[in-house]
Amino acid sequence: MRTMEFKMERPGFIKEGQKVTVTEGELPTNYYYTIDPSLAMSPNIPFTQRLLSKEGIVKEIIENQRGYYVTVEFDE
Repeated sequence: MRTMEFKMERPGFIKEGQKVTVTEGELPTNYYYTIDPSLAMSPNIPFTQRLLSKEGIVKEIIENQRGYYVTVEFDE
C-alpha cells in the first residue's frame, strides 16, 4: 500500500472511505496528481516515484492552519 497527501482548498466534496480517481500531470522534471474533478492536488512527485495506480481510498481528511489535507491510500 502507498499513501499520498493532497492539498484541498474547499472541504465537503470528499469523505473518508470514499473511492477517488486521480489524473496525472507532467512537468519537466516531476509528476503531479489531481483528485478528480479537480478537488485536491498533490505536491510535485519525482519521476522515480511515479504513481502506478489511478484509484485510491480516502483514509483521512485533516484541517490545520495551512488548510485541508486529504490522505489517499493506493494499492501498490
